[in-house]
Amino acid sequence: MANSFEIIAKTLYGLEEILAEELIELGANDIQIGRRMVSFSGNKEILYKANFYCRTALRILKPIATFKTKNPDEVYEQIKKIDWIKYIPLKKTFAVDAVVHSEIFTHSKFVAYRVKDAIVDWFTEKELPRPSVRINNPDLQLHIHISHTDCTISLDSSGESLHKRGYRTEETEAPLNEVLAAGMILKTGWKGESNFVDPMCGSGTLLIEAILIALNIAPGIFRSKYAFEKWDDFDKDLFESISTDDTHEKEFKFKAYGSDISSKAISAATKNVKNAGLSKYVELKVLPFHQMNEAPEKGILVTNPPYGERLNPHDLAQIYSTIGERLKHVFTGYEAWIISSFREGFDKIGLKPTSKQKLINGALECEYRQYQIFSGKHKEFKR
Repeated sequence: MANSFEIIAKTLYGLEEILAEELIELGANDIQIGRRMVSFSGNKEILYKANFYCRTALRILKPIATFKTKNPDEVYEQIKKIDWIKYIPLKKTFAVDAVVHSEIFTHSKFVAYRVKDAIVDWFTEKELPRPSVRINNPDLQLHIHISHTDCTISLDSSGESLHKRGYRTEETEAPLNEVLAAGMILKTGWKGESNFVDPMCGSGTLLIEAILIALNIAPGIFRSKYAFEKWDDFDKDLFESISTDDTHEKEFKFKAYGSDISSKAISAATKNVKNAGLSKYVELKVLPFHQMNEAPEKGILVTNPPYGERLNPHDLAQIYSTIGERLKHVFTGYEAWIISSFREGFDKIGLKPTSKQKLINGALECEYRQYQIFSGKHKEFKR
């Protein structure tokens, strides 16, 4: 591929392989799966496409330099070795954000300060006008990542995290990150061949991400800006041709059904679905899961029930035993996928999972379990 360079896509724990598949589909090369990231090579077009199309990427980075470091002073010295005029044109503003996983570096903000100092000092020593640091909407967003003693400084081509799609204006308590929601759906293999049901839908994130997948609409369609649009080499025509191309969109002949015990949640979901322009594909209603008596024929159920700090264990146990009971009685023939950090809850569901995977929701370590719901006994089903 002409004019190819190294690119890094960051993601959430457990979604690395899904992201790699998305990147391969876009035409990326040299795919390497790491922890919460996938590195690959591509040209400017691939960089723009990764930002616009990847459902499971949080940000797309273009590395400038990689080095080993043992303390913040070494970071400062290494950063000062870079020829910054190549990256920060005169009189442009910049910001630095730092992510640190290290026993040596305990304070990511301090690392970011040292990087800023080194860049500003580099310009001063060359007797060039100093660039200003600007936290909001800078001309150039830099990202420094330290893992133990490995350090990478990159240009951040995304700007605001890519999970901020732009359709969600209303939130409920503990909303699901859009990237996690999309990753959960892609892990099921569902691409719109049947109805989609979320009986505890909160503000509607799983429903919206599911329909975008079914229609094959890029998640970037709602976003108003990316950091790469401020780069000196930004190719406006190329990006316009990517962002206005709707030839790969598909039909979705089914529906997404969302319900929740809370009328506030359903009102938030209704607004978010409308913002995304997907109202005709969604049916929403206020309905506690234990009152659900029928399910659309032919469907998949994916849900994010309550867990975490907000409810006491007794109430939670009750919710999960209800989930098991409703799945058996109402959702025969379905595949059901449930994410939760509440281990005892899974025991209360009382069904044998077909698969289990580890995912992280915010700060909570979760399991994502798949259930095949069949009538009769498990042994007979297997036969």
